[in-house]
Amino acid sequence: MADQRTIGVGLISVGWMDKVHSRAYANLPVFYPELGIKPRLVAAADTAEDRVEYAVNVLGFETGTTDYHEVLSNPEVDVVSICAPNFLHAQIARDAAAAGKAFWLEKPAGRSAEETQTIADAAEKAGVISAIGFNYRNAPAVEYARKLVAEGKLGRITNVRGAFFADYSADPRGALSWRFRRDLAGSGVLGDLMGHLIDLTHYVVGPIGEVTAATSTVYTERPEMPMGSGTHFAIVEDGEMKPVENEDYAAMLVRYEQPADAAGSPIIGSLEASRVANGPRAEYGLEVYGTEGSLRWDFGRMNELQLALNTSSHVGYTTIMAGADFGDFSVFQPGAGTPMGYDDLKTIEAKKFLMAYLGEDSQHASIRDGLLANRVVSAAEASAESRGWERVSPVPGTSAQAGSAR
Repeated sequence: MADQRTIGVGLISVGWMDKVHSRAYANLPVFYPELGIKPRLVAAADTAEDRVEYAVNVLGFETGTTDYHEVLSNPEVDVVSICAPNFLHAQIARDAAAAGKAFWLEKPAGRSAEETQTIADAAEKAGVISAIGFNYRNAPAVEYARKLVAEGKLGRITNVRGAFFADYSADPRGALSWRFRRDLAGSGVLGDLMGHLIDLTHYVVGPIGEVTAATSTVYTERPEMPMGSGTHFAIVEDGEMKPVENEDYAAMLVRYEQPADAAGSPIIGSLEASRVANGPRAEYGLEVYGTEGSLRWDFGRMNELQLALNTSSHVGYTTIMAGADFGDFSVFQPGAGTPMGYDDLKTIEAKKFLMAYLGEDSQHASIRDGLLANRVVSAAEASAESRGWERVSPVPGTSAQAGSAR
């Protein structure tokens, strides 16, 4: 076992995702003892006293506070997880960078591409490591899919299809939380679920260069709920109705940046996201098609990959269970057939973040990846308004699968 290096961790906001981050840090030395990394839960902050107490008494942080600046000024904090609502992301991340703290920020990084750019600028100016919570790319089956594409096993990639459908807002009595207000959340399902899907395709196939989109708001009003009194899953009976300010559904056609083939054919993608779908609970899927084969991945069966190779034989798809050659699968399970879970993806994410903090190449999702995803979202919003194609300004230094989809 390597000599252990202790890394002091700070936490800002103590909600569901913050608990997932805390468990990921705690699990890191259990699953990756060879890294010699020992996260130390130093300080947590939340505006609610009961959540601060939870962070200390249950999650195991040494101290708690209602002022996040005290976490950032603590000399024993090396890195900080930021899981506050969207409208707080940019200010807290910029403050973390100014304090010299590496930060792991949940997506979307900012409420717009412009706001995300300010975070990227702050991180670059301060020279701090950043990570964005794009957890689906960490699924071992996705890592294997990325490898297949990079090695050309599917031939030349021709098209991509993806859909992230959820029902968390399918009930019209669903509370008007901050997620439905533009000043607090920015976009709706575009920044939420579509942002994940965009990053997933960037990681497996490559960066999106152009987009045309359409959006709709299925429920234009929802019952109001006092800030901080519940979650976006809450149902409110007989509440005062207030307007929903962002979109419930989005569809995009995209062209990827990879060089076209000799015939000039670009890689085309069709991407959809909905937060009001009746039926799918959390149905998140990606399909990649090439001249020599194709693959399908579904979050509901995230430990499997459907793969079709040598399609001229017309054998169709074979379901392959994740195993030792699938990313970090063998770190968590001894053999194929025993599944990993959602929290394991965040443990992998914590590993990648802290490896990057220690100066090692981990192919983690940085603020540059968050910026690229948000530029695609902003282009989609502009396209929905103009009803035309919009270019996406490239972002250098992302972990997008550069050149692999030829």
